[in-house]
Amino acid sequence: MLALLIGQAAVGQKKKVELSAHLQPSVFAVTMVMIHDVVNPPAASRFYTYCLMGAYEIVAQNNKQITSPTQFIRSIDPITITAAPAYNYQIAALYSILETGRLILPSGYMLEEDQKKLIINLLREGHKQQTIDAAVAAAQEVAKKIAANAATDGYLKLSTRVRYRPQKGDAYWFPTPPGYMEGVEPHWKTIRPMMLDTCSQFPPKPPVEFSKDTASAFYKLTKEVYEVGKNLNEQQRFIASYWDCNPFAINTSGHMSIGFKKISPGGHWMNITGIATSKAGLDLDKGIMVHALAAATLMDAFISCWDEKYRSSRVRPETVITRMIDQKWQPLLQTPPFPEYTSGHSVISTAVSEVLTFLLGDNFAFRDDTEVIFDLPTRDFKSFRQAAEEAAISRLYGGIHYRDAIENGQTQGRQIGQFIVEKLKSSGVKPAI
Repeated sequence: MLALLIGQAAVGQKKKVELSAHLQPSVFAVTMVMIHDVVNPPAASRFYTYCLMGAYEIVAQNNKQITSPTQFIRSIDPITITAAPAYNYQIAALYSILETGRLILPSGYMLEEDQKKLIINLLREGHKQQTIDAAVAAAQEVAKKIAANAATDGYLKLSTRVRYRPQKGDAYWFPTPPGYMEGVEPHWKTIRPMMLDTCSQFPPKPPVEFSKDTASAFYKLTKEVYEVGKNLNEQQRFIASYWDCNPFAINTSGHMSIGFKKISPGGHWMNITGIATSKAGLDLDKGIMVHALAAATLMDAFISCWDEKYRSSRVRPETVITRMIDQKWQPLLQTPPFPEYTSGHSVISTAVSEVLTFLLGDNFAFRDDTEVIFDLPTRDFKSFRQAAEEAAISRLYGGIHYRDAIENGQTQGRQIGQFIVEKLKSSGVKPAI
């Protein structure tokens, strides 16, 4: 029995705690393992989705007011739970988040400590050992089936695909300093989407055509990145750093290179989701639903964006500027190791902001503390859409995207988000508040 692991740790004053209080820490535990593993942005969104999907299905099976994900996600089948005929479904849902992460994350074993802590807290709050054991058994069964489902989405085949080589020509992406890393997830478009029909369902407008002509539209886009980067004010610098979300930035000093691990763009929005559901006072069932839908939206938005990135394979501003304008210029942010068009943060932030706006309302003000662990202050936003707008323009301030990649990425993300919202509505999903 897992509860026996903590024995007398549960002895003492029992206090009434809502189970919803354990949701954000459980998701954050998954985040911390991904930071440790330096999981890239598209893959992070996938891990979040599967970790939450089992919890969502458990809740939906036991709360008829919550629409099952099987109603709008074709790849998810209803899960029959046989391990525990009677179990506390909310405890099972919480535990399944950690258990699924344990099974599918590279360093998933690290979540075993979080599982033990959860059990200790539940016992201290007055839940009986027998109740916890039954819930854990149900969660383990669900997590195993979710992990099996995840194994069929194409992820395990990525390493077997032909190694990506940058296209030849000045118009195309080429690895950038300081790491000159290979392109991240060039075959991500082959991953099975959650709610989109195909990876190419919402293609953006073609990027402005590459040109060395100083009178061309492309040169003007490039010059804008250069000039903005040279004349950033303090607020713009802060915004760029706030939304950096680079899972592995490399700082160099002489011959020494030091890597810094940070949260992914999807991880930032998952934390915002947790902040918002807590502020809204949602119960655990609705909180899990909102988290799962945000994660699935992020996953699909990354699939759509990465489909375009490796189709157009557009060169980054840093490469063009150092070749054509100023050899010594450097962007404020480290250029991510994948093609430029469209802007990933613009696509995914806009998409998830549309879904969160549907679920929690427009003009939902919140204080974002995501970057506090990276020594940045909290930041206040009046709405999810305002936060998404700032995340998008931060890429221009950071010197890593042209304006058309940002604006067309926002359009792409908005189309994805609105499509998902309509799909949720037609499946019976209602706003959480």
